[in-house]
Amino acid sequence: MKQPLAGRIAALVGIFMLALALRAAALVVAPLLPEAGPALGFNSASTGLLAMLAPGTFAVFGFFAPALIKRLGLERALAVSITLAVVGQVLRVFMPNVWSYLALSIVALAGYGIGNVVLPPLIKKYYPDRLALVTAIYVTLISIGTAVSPLFAVPIAQATNWQFSMAIWALLSLVVAVPWAIQLAQDRRVERLTGKKRPDDPFATSATPAKINPFRSPVAWGLAIFLAGNSAQTYVYFTWIPLYLVEHGFTPGEAGTALAYFAILALPVSLLVPLWLPKLKKPFYAILLFTVLWIVGHAGMYFSPENGTWLWITFSGLGQATFATALLMINLRSRTTRGASVLGGFSQGLGYAGACAAPFLFGIIRDATGGWGASFATLGVCVVVMLVGATMISPKRYIEDVS
Repeated sequence: MKQPLAGRIAALVGIFMLALALRAAALVVAPLLPEAGPALGFNSASTGLLAMLAPGTFAVFGFFAPALIKRLGLERALAVSITLAVVGQVLRVFMPNVWSYLALSIVALAGYGIGNVVLPPLIKKYYPDRLALVTAIYVTLISIGTAVSPLFAVPIAQATNWQFSMAIWALLSLVVAVPWAIQLAQDRRVERLTGKKRPDDPFATSATPAKINPFRSPVAWGLAIFLAGNSAQTYVYFTWIPLYLVEHGFTPGEAGTALAYFAILALPVSLLVPLWLPKLKKPFYAILLFTVLWIVGHAGMYFSPENGTWLWITFSGLGQATFATALLMINLRSRTTRGASVLGGFSQGLGYAGACAAPFLFGIIRDATGGWGASFATLGVCVVVMLVGATMISPKRYIEDVS
């Protein structure tokens, strides 16, 4: 039975605003490195470390987030997320060197790492009757946020400076707090008037296990492996494609536009996947199609970067449907809000931990070999890893089945 939308609008706005903000802090940096890098003292090693920072921090705080949610509740955990994100983004641009800059970047990314895990159970709590639709829109908005910051990073920096271009995205995170403050006030008002509190877990029953052990769940391991393979490819692109294209004759502005185009291509698939995939008996075949898109894009970018560049980015960009699939599976392979937070934390914790090594190794191998061939071969390994995870999450089973 569908619930009335009244009383949930602020939560919906809050979910969507958070989705927009989740990637800005990480992705605004790469297009600005040609200017910010020399000022802060970045070299090849620290650039590789920067590439590891987002997935590495997401991994650590992905593991930490379910315990925080259990202790504070979803909304208070979200408040911690927003605070860390805003403080880290604003303060890092005032840092005098690369190491202090990276330290404050960790603070900002920690906030978003918690936000990554909080979002799926928030949707399950406030919109249990419209999971597919709300998930489709929220994944699409993550893609919009992913595209917007690299697209405007260089123009804003040219009009002001690179520090302002990086810090301005903190406002987006700060705005997230407004609809959630309204929603919490509204929830308290309804509770006073009716004596009824909105259930933290509308799907929980007496049969729901009190403790969920993700280490014993094939679904949790499969989703972690799948997310690792997917995210590794994505973070390699976000970190190295601008520099790769500049080396092959593109200007920094053109390379930033190419990265933004790659991110924008996630929009149509992000909207389509959550509406289409739940209807399939065997999601694996859809994932296989998305994987072929990745493979064609990688091969084209390596063998013909100057000719057909936009075509190859189109293939890889549409391959990002695998990321939308991973986020969707957090709710499709959990029965409860608690299950979604545990599955999201475990899969994102391990998944991003696995992914963080890929962009770092990509750069190290590039420096060691003096070419790009061996580095691009690591993307083939990521594809194989992703497909292994896909076979594990395709059968219809749930994390709560193993406790």
